[in-house]
Amino acid sequence: MRPPAFWWRPPADAGLMAGLLAPLAHIYAAATARRLRRASWHAPVPVLCCGNIGVGGAGKTPLVMDLAQRAISRGRRPAFLSRGYGGRARAGIRVDPSHHTARDVGDEPLLLAHIAPCYAGADRAVSARRAVADGADCLLMDDGFQNPTLHQDLALVVVDGAVGFGNGRVLPAGPLREPVAPALARAGGVVIMGRDRQGVAASLPEGLPCFAATLQPDTQTIPRDRPIIAFAGIGRPAKFFDGLAQCGIHPVRCLAFPDHHAYTAAEQARLHRLAAQAGACLVTTQKDAVRLNAPLQTEVRTVGLELAWATPAMPERILDLWLGTTQQ
Repeated sequence: MRPPAFWWRPPADAGLMAGLLAPLAHIYAAATARRLRRASWHAPVPVLCCGNIGVGGAGKTPLVMDLAQRAISRGRRPAFLSRGYGGRARAGIRVDPSHHTARDVGDEPLLLAHIAPCYAGADRAVSARRAVADGADCLLMDDGFQNPTLHQDLALVVVDGAVGFGNGRVLPAGPLREPVAPALARAGGVVIMGRDRQGVAASLPEGLPCFAATLQPDTQTIPRDRPIIAFAGIGRPAKFFDGLAQCGIHPVRCLAFPDHHAYTAAEQARLHRLAAQAGACLVTTQKDAVRLNAPLQTEVRTVGLELAWATPAMPERILDLWLGTTQQ
């Protein structure tokens, strides 16, 4: 299911449908607030959560990958904690890319596990205990800002600068999982990904640290002498297609699928057929590639994302805030 267009309109122009859905949004927000009041387990090591207030991709996974690599360069032993969206493995399992598939543990964990140990499961406390027992001295949550199971020593809200907080309303009237004000009150900082087209930085509470970065596609493996068919099942597929265009790659066809889409055999056969008929190269994201069967994986070219900070001091400041945290 694709998000409705009215989610992304300015708050003053959200429209009739957003108003009609307001009672349901109130119920959703109340349920989230009630869930967040549950007791959390305090890990004996610093926990950093990179989450968001709204639904969809904002760049959380590239962010935690970048910060983990920087932590490693400081001599730390980080571990990732991920929900493992769509996975069916038991909670707290350590991800093994040579054994597990996206159907087992979700797509992001397979990418994260190539950098540092990654543990999948909705209960982050279960995963955290396993990670600490295995020797992790700091933990990175990929998403989970509204997950109360594990205490977060530092929480960063990641915002897509292109859409900001959308129409400012909670699901289903808008794209938010909770109202902006109480969410930012819990946050230790905000990371704006891409150009701040919605004025997010200017709207933040005074004193809340604000960081800025961009996601730059790595298109070195993409052929320039063949037609391109691009496809993506991420939070905002249009962002992937726009990124290709900005790199001078203009696909003859762009196919959008829902976030974390589990590609069926028929869909993969269709992608193969479309490429063969057009003599084209299939191009997708790294997250999508791990959800394909082995034969199609050998056909597609993947586009990775490189995170570029507005200033070199920004990520170092985040690491200081995170790794300098002491337990009470």
